[in-house]
Amino acid sequence: MTVYSRAAMPARSPLHDPIRVMIVDDAVVVRGLMARWLSTEEDLMVVASLRTGKDAVDQIDNVNPDVILLDVEMPVLDGISALPQLLAKKPDVVVIMASTVTRRNAEISLKALALGAADYIPKPESNNELITSDDFRNHLIDKVRLLGVRRKANIARRQETSLWRAPQQVQARSSAVSRFRAQDASGEPALRPFGTAIPHALVIGASTGGPQALTALLSGLDPAMMAQAPVLVTQHMPPTFTTILAEHISRATGRPAHEGIDGEIIHPGHVYIAPGARHMSVLQRYGVPSIRLDDGPLVNFCRPAVDPLFTSAAHVWGPATVGVILTGMGSDGTGGAADIVAAGGSILAQDEASSVVWGMPGSVANAGLCSAVLPIDAIAVQVNTLFRGRSRERSSL
Repeated sequence: MTVYSRAAMPARSPLHDPIRVMIVDDAVVVRGLMARWLSTEEDLMVVASLRTGKDAVDQIDNVNPDVILLDVEMPVLDGISALPQLLAKKPDVVVIMASTVTRRNAEISLKALALGAADYIPKPESNNELITSDDFRNHLIDKVRLLGVRRKANIARRQETSLWRAPQQVQARSSAVSRFRAQDASGEPALRPFGTAIPHALVIGASTGGPQALTALLSGLDPAMMAQAPVLVTQHMPPTFTTILAEHISRATGRPAHEGIDGEIIHPGHVYIAPGARHMSVLQRYGVPSIRLDDGPLVNFCRPAVDPLFTSAAHVWGPATVGVILTGMGSDGTGGAADIVAAGGSILAQDEASSVVWGMPGSVANAGLCSAVLPIDAIAVQVNTLFRGRSRERSSL
């Protein structure tokens, strides 16, 4: 066990201070590499490098981390058992689960997200791959930095709120931002009118924080209305994880959900998930919408990427396409969302307050492509309203 800073720390770090990182992994090589990588970044500070979940629980008050990198499999107290204890001691700490890509670890990592972990990162299977993987190193640093900065910004925002606003005023402004975003004088993104066509398909893009947001959105959709339309999802995830995600969605929503299969016909009422490491798009095959998978180059540094799905959906369903961009890093989905809007369809985005990372939804919002920017629990309500027109259309036939 290594603790890099044991001096008593202030309860909240100022926004400009380095992001404090705790590493928890029973593999000394992994701990050493992560600590070395993170310590070379001026804005990151490794405050503890620990072997077990119990060490983390015992030390969290002493070292006061902003971000915890938490291994899944460890002696004494494993990651999934340590997680609730860590969050009980420090509810606003950012926990990133780290595990090799096995079915068991994918299951545990997705369970951890439901229990309050902010994100996960798949580790290379061997120490040699770990040492030589620039992609893993860069991905790790980016996640720690982005989620750490968001945590510190949230703390600073809460401090400002408590000093300058009464609770009633804060609540009123929060609801107004989503409802009247186009009229916000502070420069909030302008909204565009919804498309006028009756929707025929729902396409969704998500990344960091996406599994929780997806479950919330899909669970809130009206089963009767959505039985008339397919749902296609690109979630930035590796193989195995997307398999487990589809199974979780199927159990949570009670509707058929599975990874897309190349060449299969798209059926209303089904949820199709882009398989890890493969782009998923839509094409007309003999006049019928079908799934297309490919192993082409990374798009927006991702595979699967959201843009190929959204762009192809716009070509197949045109103005009858509804796209939703959920929480996630980067700007993937903005180009595809522009194609949906150009075809006459509609785009909705998750708002900043309910997003783990407001990268992807913020990008489409700031590009002026959205007809609504809403909290995650309000997106399903809006989608139901749009597809209700399809139900009325069918009942009048």
